[in-house]
Amino acid sequence: MKWGLHFEVAQKEEKIAELEYKMGETTFWDDAEYAQKITRELNDVKDSVEKYKSLVAHYEDMQLLWALGTEDEDESVYDEVVASIKKIQKDMDQLELEVLLSEQYDANNAILTLHAGAGGTEAQDWTQMLLRMFGRWAERRGFDVETMDLLPGDEAGVKSATLMIKGHNAYGYLKSEKGVHRLVRISPFDANARRHTSFSACDIMPEIDDTVEVDINMADVRVDTYRASGAGGQHINKTDSAVRMTHLPTGVVAQCQNQRSQLQNREQCMRLLRARIFELEQQKNAEKMAAIGGENQKIEWGSQIRSYVFHPYNMVKDHRTNAETGNTQAVMDGDLDMFIEAYLQAKANKEL
Repeated sequence: MKWGLHFEVAQKEEKIAELEYKMGETTFWDDAEYAQKITRELNDVKDSVEKYKSLVAHYEDMQLLWALGTEDEDESVYDEVVASIKKIQKDMDQLELEVLLSEQYDANNAILTLHAGAGGTEAQDWTQMLLRMFGRWAERRGFDVETMDLLPGDEAGVKSATLMIKGHNAYGYLKSEKGVHRLVRISPFDANARRHTSFSACDIMPEIDDTVEVDINMADVRVDTYRASGAGGQHINKTDSAVRMTHLPTGVVAQCQNQRSQLQNREQCMRLLRARIFELEQQKNAEKMAAIGGENQKIEWGSQIRSYVFHPYNMVKDHRTNAETGNTQAVMDGDLDMFIEAYLQAKANKEL
């Protein structure tokens, strides 16, 4: 059994020892945020190693059961062993996927923003469908979803929305979803039942904690407050609780309106602004490296990454990896793993 080398168990055990040493330092709890970050990282690495060891132990148990069954000519063990091996393989595939999430911010929470494209109600309805899809995907993973901002459509759907998706590797998984999502269907808003094409742009950023330096001079930030729109009971539209921040040197804008108080929205808005400015700097650095290397940088933002066809046939196809399925309902219910896995595998193989 050489799985341990593939899953870097020895390196992870060294990391556990390193993190436990840090936690033993007398000044460890002086910085509460840093301490919580280290504690979360330790728990995540420990959980990964324990899952691996549990699967190996289960596999060895099945080997023993098979050997005993064969020796005793007991055919009743066959179905149990086969079912268990299939389950072990599925869980191992999941662990293998986690190994691919090794980039610096993959383990972070994800900030997901959707913007309806041109097309009015059609595009806004499609954006709401995507919002539900990503929410269902997060539920399947056991992640927490927090709405940071939501602008309802004029007649139906959503013009734009920003979610904070909290969970280990949330950004690592969801970075595959950045780009334009295209829908082809018979429009429910067209009295003549014609076929329409709608677009919605998805942006994904890692949540950046205070340990990462992001240079923001608050003198360069314009802060506007306004009355929130949408659901919220009596509180909505009675106070200027919604907050919009504009970073004047870059033009980056962040806004939050879903918290009940202006103070809470300010805090959320600042987190979003830091993440967007950080992402902008990362993009600039990537473009510089590509220019130095003489390569043309592939820009995913604004490109069509996936098509969802509901008519005249059912198909969801990713244009980067060619992964596709005819089960459109499952995809819209949050079954995105085949696309995420194909993207991560292709990226690891340098195909993207």
